[in-house]
Amino acid sequence: METIIGRTTEKKILLDIQKSTDAELVAIYGRRRVGKTFLVRNGFSRELAFEFSGIHHAALDQQLEGFSLALTNASGSLPLAKPDSWLKAFEMLKQYLAPLVKKQKTVIFMDEFPWMDTPKSGFLPAFEQFWNTWASREPKLVVVICGSAASWMITKIVNNKGGLHNRVTKRIRLLPFTVGETAVYLKHRKVKLDKYQVLQLYMAIGGVPHYLKEITPGESAAQGIDKLCFTKDGLLQDEFKNLYFSLFDNAQSHIDIVKALAKKGKGLSRQEIIDACKLTTGGYTTKLLDELIESGFIADYTPFGKNSRDKLYKLVDEYSLFYLKYIDGSKATGSGTWLKAMTGQSWNSWSGNAFESICLKHLHQIKKAMGIEALYTEESVWRYQPKVKTEKGAQIDLLIDRNDSCINICEIKFSTKPFEISKTYVTELNNKLECFQEQTGTKKTLFLTMVTTYGVKNLSSHPGLVQSEITMDALFDV
Repeated sequence: METIIGRTTEKKILLDIQKSTDAELVAIYGRRRVGKTFLVRNGFSRELAFEFSGIHHAALDQQLEGFSLALTNASGSLPLAKPDSWLKAFEMLKQYLAPLVKKQKTVIFMDEFPWMDTPKSGFLPAFEQFWNTWASREPKLVVVICGSAASWMITKIVNNKGGLHNRVTKRIRLLPFTVGETAVYLKHRKVKLDKYQVLQLYMAIGGVPHYLKEITPGESAAQGIDKLCFTKDGLLQDEFKNLYFSLFDNAQSHIDIVKALAKKGKGLSRQEIIDACKLTTGGYTTKLLDELIESGFIADYTPFGKNSRDKLYKLVDEYSLFYLKYIDGSKATGSGTWLKAMTGQSWNSWSGNAFESICLKHLHQIKKAMGIEALYTEESVWRYQPKVKTEKGAQIDLLIDRNDSCINICEIKFSTKPFEISKTYVTELNNKLECFQEQTGTKKTLFLTMVTTYGVKNLSSHPGLVQSEITMDALFDV
């Protein structure tokens, strides 16, 4: 079996499950191609006694036939008759498992669990009965249920109000690799790239293992992006719609929100999203936003000094940002497309937004590099739009509000070389600090922190302006 790269927390959970003396119901969810199936197959390789995957958009009859074939394959017996209901299907599974769980630790794995729950199929009540009346009483049994539709997994399983209420014993929300895990994964696959190249790759396709697996040794980041995104048969040329439609019913509304957020790198409020996408207020919009957040495509941030009603929503999925900027509707294709795009003016704004988004995902690493990982902090963004012409506005990429009466005001700047602070930028920074202090009335000490790729070139020319600086190296901490 292959080595599991990174996933430190998840591997500890799997180890705890293997040592457990109780029946375990494990819910694993995360976006498509993030490595959920790989984690289960490699984490439970010896104990895996049965595996079945739901079939996307298949009818009840096809799901049951697939189930009987999987059970036939697992038991090694003569072909089993197709059950005519999920109740009978789980009874067949119980009969197969009963002798095994008396002897040893036994794991069953049901992948793409939400796809089995077709309309009027009775799937979920049948599974509830299987778990509550038999499986939960077998101390050597582990039932792993897995799904890409994160919102379904949260609503129907983790927060179930019926027969599965509080039945899940372990849950894993599997996210894409961090920048550091991505570097380790590429190195494991003999792909030799320096940190800047890894960061460029991450900015375009994120930390999704299935995407990263396509990068071959000897390729630069630009060559890999060209191959994946701009060639006729590139994996990511048309992945965008497949990705969203495989996760969400009526996915066009989700795509509309993602497209609206892609146009506003600094984020949109809930009302701005409603207006831009022509949505109705109320529960439907909340449902769409929650589903996108749970699936890891967008994130919400409460501006400093505001409450949850003032949240800003930002698109944080690297591939979606890249696709909508450079692939969607573009006629530019073929080898060298990305190298050419990197010399264009639009690359500067895109790379700045992409780097900022990555930094917001790696707050733990940034805090550690600052030496404040042990402090309780609250992270937020902040913007002030002037109400009259004589006022000056300001926007802050990241605020780290600490419980030691200090606030780190973080400026995030992507650059292909050491960043240089100009006289104009000095004025802008001072205005930003003054505006923030004046508009918020905070009495806390403000520390200006620069987060850049290669550091700041001329800090000594502006003594006292910047209290700390973080480079991209910090993002690679695992």
